Order: sequence, then structure tokens, then C-alpha cells
Amino acid sequence: MLKLIYYVPESHLETTKLAIFEAGAGGIGNYEHCAWQVLGIGQFKPVKGANPFIGELDALEKIPEWRVETIVPEEKASAVAKALTLSHPYEEPAFEFIQMVDVL
Repeated sequence: MLKLIYYVPESHLETTKLAIFEAGAGGIGNYEHCAWQVLGIGQFKPVKGANPFIGELDALEKIPEWRVETIVPEEKASAVAKALTLSHPYEEPAFEFIQMVDVL
């Protein structure tokens, strides 16, 4: 089992969650669409060659972003990553998978 963590502006929070859930994320036992989310501040500076969804080239941008965490079966990781990338507004969305250890 993997944990997916990603960051997204509020404008695409629900769209990205729906996309990853449809691709197989968010299932825990007899529950679906499970996630945890918290609002924070992300920062980035688009440079030459970037086509930013938010911000301008060579200017540091700080914006509210949601951190979303959910569970993903390993066999669904590729499909979930693709669904996230396609539904996310950023050219290069920030996300990671972390291996979960079953201790029970």
C-alpha cells in the first residue's frame, strides 16, 4: 500500500480528488473516497521555458494550496499518477508516493 501526497490550488481540489478516486485511490476497507487535506502556503518561481498556471516568469509566487493525502494500492499507482497529472492545472504538479508498512 502507498500513501499519495500532493499539493493543489483550491480551484482544482475537488477535480483532482475525483480523478484519483476514479483511478483507484482512497479506498480503506469498506470506505471509498477517503482523504485528509489541509490548507497551507506553497511557493515557486517560474523561470525561462515555464508556462505557469499561476504567477509570472522570474517572480516568486506564494499562494494558498491544499495538501491532500490518501491511500493507493501499489497496482493502481501508475493510473492514479496519470489521473492526477491530467486533472492538475500545473505543468509539473508536486506529488509523492510513500511506501506504507503493514505492522498488523
